[in-house]
Amino acid sequence: MKVAENNSPVANIDGISIKKTRSEETKRAWHRMKRSKLSLVGLTIVVIIILTAIFAPWIAPYPDHASGKIFFDKMNQPPSLEHIFGTDEVGRDIFSRIIFGARISLVLGFTVLSIAIVIGVPLGLIAGFWGGRVSTIIMRTTDIFLAIPSLVLALAVAAIMEATLMNIMIAISFGWWPWFTRLVQGEVLSLKGEQFVLASEGLGASKWRIAFTEILPNCVSTIIVKATLDMGFVILTGASLGFLGLGAQPPIPEWGTMIAEGRVYLPEMWWQATFPGLAILVTVLGFNLLGDGLRDVFDVQVDKEG
Repeated sequence: MKVAENNSPVANIDGISIKKTRSEETKRAWHRMKRSKLSLVGLTIVVIIILTAIFAPWIAPYPDHASGKIFFDKMNQPPSLEHIFGTDEVGRDIFSRIIFGARISLVLGFTVLSIAIVIGVPLGLIAGFWGGRVSTIIMRTTDIFLAIPSLVLALAVAAIMEATLMNIMIAISFGWWPWFTRLVQGEVLSLKGEQFVLASEGLGASKWRIAFTEILPNCVSTIIVKATLDMGFVILTGASLGFLGLGAQPPIPEWGTMIAEGRVYLPEMWWQATFPGLAILVTVLGFNLLGDGLRDVFDVQVDKEG
């Protein structure tokens, strides 16, 4: 019989298995989440950003300004009631472009983390459960990648490829999957001696079945927390590469690219670089606060950044 972790839906009291309802687990998780006001602030910020990205064409006051159109009669206007964040060097509404830029940042973050999880999690499972030479090869390769800072590795990869949004996502993924490999490998090492794993082995279950149906589900909460905490850092890394001209190219409204375009006009036209920078700040803060809240909810310990 499976013996669960603290947050598992199965408990054992005096030999009697009790199946907790999902509603009870949800209520307890939400109660733990509500105890942290900052976590609720992070959740609110993340929800607003996601909804803004989804409904950008209807929220943005000037949807056509997210393209390459030029409006010379409105160029370099300061914040006003008509353009609350002002306009850029070709007259485009900065507020509208920031709203559409949320789409770019979220797509970048979700794609990078999806690639990192798809590569890193299976490797971590194999390294932790199988051990031996296979584990040594995987973990030494992981250590090589971890020895290079994620941003530096992303810069190196992005520099040899064409500057596009897809290439920047691939470049960042190169430096992110090893963190999930190491995380999952550590979780597997702590779980492989549990009673439910030993019971499955005693019943003749294959190693693949034990790893992916018994151990992996117990690592999901840790992976979710890690991904949430990393989301903000991935977006910040993508903006950094965009600022250096290695990411999405104009006229795509990517926040890092917008800052790079606006810095030329500092300090007189401060709004062109300031508001995209604030968008990055609020987004990273929101995901960090949400990640801290989820870490308390699931009662797991992970590093805050990869």
